Amino acid sequence: MKIKEKNIQITMVIITLVMTILRFLFNEKGRVNPDSIRYMRFAHVFPTIDNTTTPLGYPLSIKFFTLFGLDEFWGSKAVGIAAFLFIICFCWKKKFYQRESIVISALFSFVSTYAYTMSEALILPFVFLFLYTAHLVITGKLEKGKAIFYLSLSLIALYNIRYSALFIIGATGLFGLIFWKRKYSRTFIISGAIGLVFIVLYKFLFIDYFNENYVKQFLEMGLHPTSQLLVELFQGLATSFNPFVHIANPGGGLINYAIYGIGVLNIALMIYLFTRKKLTETESFFILIGITGIICSYFIQYFYSVIPIDYRILAPFILPLWLLYFNRLFELFNTKVYAIGALSLLSGMAFTWLSKGNYLENRKAISTYLKSENLDQIPIQFFVLKDDNLEEIRVAELISTVNPRITLTFKPKDSLQRTTLTRYKVFQKIKIDKNKYQ
Repeated sequence: MKIKEKNIQITMVIITLVMTILRFLFNEKGRVNPDSIRYMRFAHVFPTIDNTTTPLGYPLSIKFFTLFGLDEFWGSKAVGIAAFLFIICFCWKKKFYQRESIVISALFSFVSTYAYTMSEALILPFVFLFLYTAHLVITGKLEKGKAIFYLSLSLIALYNIRYSALFIIGATGLFGLIFWKRKYSRTFIISGAIGLVFIVLYKFLFIDYFNENYVKQFLEMGLHPTSQLLVELFQGLATSFNPFVHIANPGGGLINYAIYGIGVLNIALMIYLFTRKKLTETESFFILIGITGIICSYFIQYFYSVIPIDYRILAPFILPLWLLYFNRLFELFNTKVYAIGALSLLSGMAFTWLSKGNYLENRKAISTYLKSENLDQIPIQFFVLKDDNLEEIRVAELISTVNPRITLTFKPKDSLQRTTLTRYKVFQKIKIDKNKYQ
């Protein structure tokens, strides 16, 4: 490797790391959402099983970092940073899509993912491990029982971080069936079957043990009309594959035409590069994982309540597509491709600065408030009238970064209790630095 390119890579990794940290520090609530509340509370009360809505992997990873003196919020940020650094170090050492992983991690959407208190940050390095293991199996460097063991283990690890890894497990078995005559097909089929058996056992031995009504609570047919889901799919794909801006203006406007347009053009170029020359079997596997994940993420919305498709939901599935895409670009343009990562970091810096809110200042205000009310060390509730009232929930999200033992309540009578907070109660005594670009 030329010294010049190595310097570019090191510089880009350092800037990406700094940007990841700034991404949550320059956010009014530290890049958390309602699901983050559940993750941090789960990590805090473990070994008590707080809920089965999420697998154990991410909360336990947060719990691990609390053993070193961090609280749950800072532990979650350590997970994201560790995930990013692991990907870079792993790809560097194994020479597995090394250039591509550096540029992908520099994309603003992935910076935002690493900075989020969400399980996508943790699943990304395990997706890399899974793709690398599959590559070894396909190329014959990992065979027989050892191949089945490591491939199955990687699938089980993915499912223990996010339930959507079910789509990856299914795609793995499907790949074995498609390439039935290949020597490695048996490995993929058996590993996919082992993954499915684990899911069944997980459901009956873990989920049903702690919440036998889980399936009834979360599965409901006809949640959203197709007309709505198709629009959301287009918007989600267009923003997810925009290397510079992954968030559209919810208020609409001309800016969204540019955001969606760049994403659509990028998808078109991606398709062209994938079809202009014959794919290797590893590359075919990458594309199958990506497309299967996207398709299943769309159809599951018909009966499982999830947020609209966006860059975060699709991150584990579009990662192999980004790897292959940048691999093609490096073949054509060599080191000039690093400019895409640099431009994405610049656009991320601009967005982060323009939409900044001071998390550390807000954390200090909330900490002072909770201590003055003797609510910093005990379980508390936060009353919201509706779960889609984002303005009120933002306050609860901020509070959770200081006291993770917080739960949302929708019962008005609960607001009369001393240990139940409301937005009005909090803002009577403190003021927070708000992000004006909500």
